[in-house]
Amino acid sequence: MAATTDIGIDLGTSSILVYAKGKGIVLKEPSVVAYDKDADKVRAIGEEARQMIGRTPGNIMAVRPMRQGVITDFLITERMLRYFIQKAMGRRAFRKPRISICVPSGVTEVERKAVEEATYQAGAREVLIVPEPVAAAIGSGIDITKPCGNMIVDIGGGTTDIAVISLAGTVVSNSVKISSETFDQDIIRYVRKTYNVFIGEQTAEAVKIRIGSAYPRAEEKTMEIKGRNVITGLPATITVSSDEIRGALVQTTNQIADAICAVLEKTRHYPDRRRQSPCRNGRADPGADRHQYRDSRKSGERRCPWNRPVPRSDE
Repeated sequence: MAATTDIGIDLGTSSILVYAKGKGIVLKEPSVVAYDKDADKVRAIGEEARQMIGRTPGNIMAVRPMRQGVITDFLITERMLRYFIQKAMGRRAFRKPRISICVPSGVTEVERKAVEEATYQAGAREVLIVPEPVAAAIGSGIDITKPCGNMIVDIGGGTTDIAVISLAGTVVSNSVKISSETFDQDIIRYVRKTYNVFIGEQTAEAVKIRIGSAYPRAEEKTMEIKGRNVITGLPATITVSSDEIRGALVQTTNQIADAICAVLEKTRHYPDRRRQSPCRNGRADPGADRHQYRDSRKSGERRCPWNRPVPRSDE
């Protein structure tokens, strides 16, 4: 029973992953909900709802209840979580599960409480909130308990989380509102401005995955895409290259690189004091510095601990 009552959820803006203890990843679906406004009912969740985006009548909305890593619609998020938990656990589960759920590192306390409350309302027995960079590091196989720094850059569907992790904790972190959706919007704007053709989010995502890059490729790739001509309103087919898409994404890529540099600048360097003071059996001897400080006063030279010179008061 314990193998099926402990699950982990990556509640992303674009997709949701559910991990069950002893089974691995048991579910991966888009975090999209098709909601009927007139009947106040959920028509579809997951992949079925994603296929309805842009193809629904006026009374049905295909919405994403998560935006930039936070909850925008509490009730729909609760129903979506309940559906995914039941699908991962099975209908014959007798105990409520213990759930570890990820949130971006830059969320506020109110946003964190909203995720926790929605998970409890969805049927959790116990909820543990885990920062996304820490979960990404553990999933990558990094031993975060070691006393050394590990930088994690997690480009998600709503935010990009950057963190330096050491000793199972976050030393410095930053969360910027730049994500894979930003790349999709860059591609949509580029195609519309250059070719006067409008394409949807799914087409832009396919272009990004197939020929998108942040660095020049050894061999240029091309892709044929279909859209609607914004002048005539008729269907149009165009061919774009990987170099064009890389140029369309360069501004967003540079913003992520600047955010990484900002986190590195905030990361302080702590020198190893054991190399700067006399040692006893491989350990720093604070008493040695105290005696050295006392002896230096007799000679007229003032020094503070760790052998740093201090100017005299009469100088």
